[in-house]
Amino acid sequence: MEHIRTPKVENVRLLDRSSGQRKASVGTLYLSATHTIFVENNPETRKETWVLHSMVSSVERPPTIPAGSQLILRCKDFRVFQILIPQERDCLDVHASLVRLSRPEKYSELYCLSFNPNVNKEDREESWNFIDLMADYKRMGVPNNLWVATAANSEYRVCDTYPSELFVPKSATPAIIVGSSRFRSRGRFPALSYFHQDTLAAVCRCSQPLSGFSGRCQEDEMMLQAVMKSNPGSDYIYVVDTRPKLNAMANRAAGKGYENEDHYTNIKLQFIGIENIHVMRSSQQKIIDVGEMRSPSMTDFLWGLENSGWLKHIKAILDAGVFIARAVADEGVSVLVHCSDGWDRTAQACSVASILLDPFYRTIKGLMVLIEKDWVSFGHKFSHRYAHLDGDPKEVSPVIDQFLECVWQLSEQFPCAFEFNERFLIAIHTHIYSCHFGTFLGNCQKERRDMRLHERSHCVWPQLWKDRAEYTNPLYKAELSQTQGVLKPNTTPYCFKMWKGLYNHVEKSTPPRQSPADFLSAVREESQQLEEELTNHQERIAALTGKPITWEKIEVPRRRTSHLRQRHCGPDPPTTYTDPITSPAQDNGHALSSERANQKAPTKDPALTLPLGPHTHLKSHDPDDLSTCSDLESGVADLSSRSSSGGDDRKDPDSDEAAFTTA
Repeated sequence: MEHIRTPKVENVRLLDRSSGQRKASVGTLYLSATHTIFVENNPETRKETWVLHSMVSSVERPPTIPAGSQLILRCKDFRVFQILIPQERDCLDVHASLVRLSRPEKYSELYCLSFNPNVNKEDREESWNFIDLMADYKRMGVPNNLWVATAANSEYRVCDTYPSELFVPKSATPAIIVGSSRFRSRGRFPALSYFHQDTLAAVCRCSQPLSGFSGRCQEDEMMLQAVMKSNPGSDYIYVVDTRPKLNAMANRAAGKGYENEDHYTNIKLQFIGIENIHVMRSSQQKIIDVGEMRSPSMTDFLWGLENSGWLKHIKAILDAGVFIARAVADEGVSVLVHCSDGWDRTAQACSVASILLDPFYRTIKGLMVLIEKDWVSFGHKFSHRYAHLDGDPKEVSPVIDQFLECVWQLSEQFPCAFEFNERFLIAIHTHIYSCHFGTFLGNCQKERRDMRLHERSHCVWPQLWKDRAEYTNPLYKAELSQTQGVLKPNTTPYCFKMWKGLYNHVEKSTPPRQSPADFLSAVREESQQLEEELTNHQERIAALTGKPITWEKIEVPRRRTSHLRQRHCGPDPPTTYTDPITSPAQDNGHALSSERANQKAPTKDPALTLPLGPHTHLKSHDPDDLSTCSDLESGVADLSSRSSSGGDDRKDPDSDEAAFTTA
C-alpha cells in the first residue's frame, strides 16, 4: 500500500474497448495493493471492473485534453482501458502508482503470494497433487526395458533447470549422463519427453552441444548412441535443431553450435528455422497492432498481417511438430530436439509433436499434463518470458503464446479432435500472465521448491478442471477415428488464420455475438432435456396403461447433395425463415426448430418424429423437401451463418470514443 499515492478518484470516465464498449462509463476509481477497481455511478447496475496489476503491460499518459487527463492501460491479455481523470494531479498520482504496482520487484508482491495460505489449507495441498507426471509416463509404458528412471539429477545436482525425476536410455550410465551434461549448454543433457508405444520411437530433448568448431565429447556421443539403441527398430536418430542454420553456425564462434555428423555417426541432422525470442517479441507487437486497428481497409489489414510475420512463425513451429510426429509415427525413428538452451523452441516443438501423436493430450486433462511436463517441469522460464517481475525486457517473449496458437490452429483444422474449446486456451494464456495462481511462477522446478510455492500458493489446474463444462468442445467425439489417430495437418500458408479471439478485441460488438460452438452447446443441452422429459412421459404412459412403451425405429434416407435445392441467390425474397436473432434468449435449438415445425405443419410432418405406438404412421419422405431437415441441419447451420454476419459496421452516434485520443 505504500506505493499508492491516491487510493480513490471520483468522476472518472472509463472506456473498455476490449468489451466492445462505445460509450464511456462514469464512476469511481480505486487502487488496492493488487487490483485497479472501477465502480460505475449508475445505481441500477453498479458494474465493477477489476484489473489485476500483474496483468498490466504498460501505462501510457497521452497529452492532456480539455475534458481532463488521460491514461491508457494496455494489458497482457491484449485488453485496452482508456481512463479520463478530471484533475491532472490525480492523474499523475494514479499514473505513478500504477507504473510501480504493475512492475513488482519481488515475488512476495504478486497476487498469489499476497494472502494467507493457511486458509483452505487442505484444498491448497490437494491442488498440487492434481497432476501426476509419473502417472503420465506410466500411461506411455515407461519405465520399461528400454527407458528407465535415473537418480542422477536428484536434488538437481547435474542440471538445476531440469526436474529431479527424469527418464533416460537403459544403457546410459551415470558417468555418461554427467559427461554429456558437461558438454551441453546449461547442463541440459538428453532426456525423454515422449515415448510412442506402437513404434518404440521416442522424442527426447536437450540443449545445444558446446562443440564450437571442432570440439567433441565421448560421453555425449555415447549418450546419443544409447538413445538410438533404445529403439530396436531403427539404426539412426534424427537430431532436430529448431534454429535457423545460420544462427546455429554463428553460435559455434561462441564455443557452442550443433552436432558434427562426422563425430555422431548415428544421426541425421535437420534444421527447422524457428526464429529467436527477440524476433518473436517484435512480431507479436505487430500482430497486436493489427488487432487494434479500427475498421481497417483490406489493404491495411493484409499488409499489417504480412508485415508482422506472425503466421510465418506459427507455421515454422507447426512444421517442426509435423516433422517429429512423422518421424516417430510413420518412420519409427527416435528424435532428439534442441535449440540453444532447450527451454523455448524445444518446448514448442516437443509439445506440438505430442499433441499430434497422442489423443490424450488433446483432452482437457491431457493438455494440462502436457504443459506441466514439457513446460513447467522442464524449466521453461515463465517469470522471465512473461515479465512476472520487473526485469530485463529483452528476456520477455511470447513463447507459450505461440504454442497455444498452434493448438488453436490445429483445432480449426480438426474441430472434432479436441475436447476443449478456444476459451480453455485463452484461460490458460490469462493465468500464465496473471500470477493469480502459483503454477507458472518461477523459472524452473528448483526455484519453485526454494520459494515453497506448494506451501504459499494454490495450483491453477483444479480450478480449470472444476470449470471444464465451460471449456468443453461440443463437437468432440472420443470414438471418432480422427480423434484417436495421429493428426496430419496441412501447413500450406492458406491454412493459417489470425486468432481473432485472442488478438482482435476491438471489433467485438455489443451485445456479443454467440459463436457456432455456443449454439451447438445450447442445442445439445436442450436435446438432453427433451430426452429426459420424453423418458418421464414414457414411464408415465407405461404406468397408466400397464404396458411398456416400445420405440419404432425409422430409417430416414440420406439426401444426396445433387438433390438439394440451391440457396436463394436471385431478386425474389427467400421462402425460408429469415428473422434475425435479437437476443441470446432466443438462441436455442428448441425454440427455432419448434417455429419451423409449426410453419411446415400444414404440408409435412417432421421427418425425424418417432411414433409411440404401432398405429402411428410416418408420412412419405421426399428427399427434396427441405422441411424434413433435422435440427442440426436446419437450425444450427443457419444460426452459425447468422452469427458470423452483421453487427460489425454499426456505429453509435453517441460514442464517447472521440473524447479520447489514441496513443
